[in-house]
Amino acid sequence: MFTTKILTANNYASFEELYEDFRKKAAKEYNFELEPLEYDGFLEAIDKDLIKCIVLYDENEEELGFLVYTTAISESIELNIIHCKEKSDLMDCARELLKKFLDITQNLRKEKIVCYPMLGEQKNLISVIAKLGFKFVGIEVLRFMMKGTPSRELFSRARVVPLPEGYEVVQWSDKYFEDAVKIIQQAFNDSSDALFDPRFKSIAGTRDIINKIVKDVYAKFMPNATSVLLYESEPVGFAFMNLTGGSIVNIPIVGIKQEHQGKGLSTIMLKNSMDVVIRDTELYNFPITEINTTTETNNLQALRLYKNLGFLEDYNYPQSYMPIEN
Repeated sequence: MFTTKILTANNYASFEELYEDFRKKAAKEYNFELEPLEYDGFLEAIDKDLIKCIVLYDENEEELGFLVYTTAISESIELNIIHCKEKSDLMDCARELLKKFLDITQNLRKEKIVCYPMLGEQKNLISVIAKLGFKFVGIEVLRFMMKGTPSRELFSRARVVPLPEGYEVVQWSDKYFEDAVKIIQQAFNDSSDALFDPRFKSIAGTRDIINKIVKDVYAKFMPNATSVLLYESEPVGFAFMNLTGGSIVNIPIVGIKQEHQGKGLSTIMLKNSMDVVIRDTELYNFPITEINTTTETNNLQALRLYKNLGFLEDYNYPQSYMPIEN
């Protein structure tokens, strides 16, 4: 017999053991690139209502697993992790936790979609959440490793067209903010990304995304490595760069106006950004270990672009989402 409860200060002490079990397994079993919050930081986030946690108990009131979600970062309900102490119980735990989660968020889901990146062991839950109405997009993770792989050699031999006449690549300036909002919204409006992040569907939503990139909400923004493509002095494309954990560079968004696509210009922008990262890493001895990004598993054009620049496919996962209830 299972019971579920929202984690509150009344059961903080007893929950610590289960949370620490998750932290130990976060990298190996769930492909977490950064170490999860320490327990005190996790509790502080709950107290500030930044995240919510549902805990599953057995008939002896022993914690079996938990689900964490947030509504504080984007327009979506972001389901962050489903963790069960015993791997053999994962399916049953997830089913009970998800039923409680869907019950709690019933009214909110009339206005917001649910998005859930099913990293690591969580991809085994596809059959469970498919029956609950979730849909899926395949996501590929690609990495450009500074050392230990052929990435640098491939990068040195990358096929890059000469910059056509009238075009110029410059680094980010805040004066390009509104141009970035319009161009990225146009580029992503009909993309799969908009299925699980509906902010791309509107100018206001895209403005929120770009603002959080450049204001260090998601990670530390790298304006010097963020490339802006100009045509006749007007912005037509952007390749953003962020730094996470002090050592991992991430490419959150690359977008270009439709009429300028198909000319190899995205490759030029990305190579420019990567040149800056590699140069600064060597010049200032920055502890950068990799540049990474994600794209859809069936986006062959994007996969070719990244592989041409030395990125290697690492792993893939289902990005699941539940559309807004009508």
